[in-house]
Amino acid sequence: MERLPLANEDKTMSANLKYLSLGILVFQTTSLVLTMRYSRTLKEEGPRYLSSTAVVVAELLKIMACLLLVYKDSKCSLRALNRVLHDEILNKPMETLKLAIPSGIYTLQNNLLYVALSNLDAATYQVTYQLKILTTALFSVSMLSKKLGVYQWLSLVILMTGVAFVQWPSDSQEIDSKELSAGSQFVGLMAVLTACFSSGFAGVYFEKILKETKQSVWIRNIQLGFFGSIFGLMGVYIYDGELVSKNGFFQGYNRLTWIVVVLQALGGLVIAAVIKYADNILKGFATSLSIILSTLISYFWLQDFVPTSVFFLGAILVIAATFLYGYDPKPAGNPIKA
Repeated sequence: MERLPLANEDKTMSANLKYLSLGILVFQTTSLVLTMRYSRTLKEEGPRYLSSTAVVVAELLKIMACLLLVYKDSKCSLRALNRVLHDEILNKPMETLKLAIPSGIYTLQNNLLYVALSNLDAATYQVTYQLKILTTALFSVSMLSKKLGVYQWLSLVILMTGVAFVQWPSDSQEIDSKELSAGSQFVGLMAVLTACFSSGFAGVYFEKILKETKQSVWIRNIQLGFFGSIFGLMGVYIYDGELVSKNGFFQGYNRLTWIVVVLQALGGLVIAAVIKYADNILKGFATSLSIILSTLISYFWLQDFVPTSVFFLGAILVIAATFLYGYDPKPAGNPIKA
């Protein structure tokens, strides 16, 4: 008789973790986009912080967070932590090297997001970036031999239509062109589209690696962060080496910059938690809520975005497509004949 309350307690805890992880995902996604956009458009005296260095610092913070999680899983024993890192990373060099490919792509993607949000308002960026659902689906079909259902293919068509509406030129965009040139708008769009393709490929590649081995997600994230830091530092040297030698690695850093960096570092960990505790429907709900919040705050607080009826139509289609893609119809008891 005592087992029933325990079972109910487990269900309640599982549900609480599910909604907590989704709440954190909504907060992280929305606040990262808005703070990143604000930090890239804020006019201050002195040099602006370098996005290439911010990417490196975020990777280092992610490694530290994952090391703490592995330390916790190792019953807070430094000896056990050292043994796990030695056995799983140093003793498996080929397995570790496999992470270099997705890590390099993720580093490129993280840099592209800064470029995109320097040139696009938060609302347009958020909706357009959902094209990563399309690229992830296509790479899943080609690389993992996944089969998509009718609802999923339909959702991808709706998604593309919605994004096309969002990017449809309007009178308000022509007015905004005084502040944002057509060239910068184009650069922002190209950055988002490239990030969508890199996100799709790297995500599926990472999923394939996770399925082939039994290493924990935190160990994999340490490996990703290690290579990400190396690739990121190469990017700093190639693109901003002169500026770093002149004004320092942390030039232009302030409280807002550190908030952006911490939020970006949290991103991968939050997604890992959501994958563990939530399903696709709830992930779709979180994404939709994030789009709505970004649109409202972008309009009322940042005041860099004027929504049009065409944008709203596109956003609604993208939100509907997000839900539809995660929809898993339960097989009916009596199949309906066509």
